[in-house]
Amino acid sequence: MPAPHPPEFRQRAVELARLREKPVSEIASDLGISESCLRNWVRQADLDEGRRDDGLSTAERAELVQLRRELRVAKMEIDILKRASAYFAKENVLPK
Repeated sequence: MPAPHPPEFRQRAVELARLREKPVSEIASDLGISESCLRNWVRQADLDEGRRDDGLSTAERAELVQLRRELRVAKMEIDILKRASAYFAKENVLPK
């Protein structure tokens, strides 16, 4: 996977694409990136700026990742507690 481009590069590329002085394919070629990459950057910038509402903004996506991570940890902790309680419940049974 290639190294990510700096945010300033992405921002300038999006600005050039929005000017529409050249086709997106030509701008992407001049910048050394793929056309789909530039289109994705423009789409994400539109989402972040509120120009579109058909997807997640960068902040919403980061929050979703964080919440999914927290949920995964909480589920693991619950599973560990269930196993521990079952283990200790067996151990504390009094013989008849």
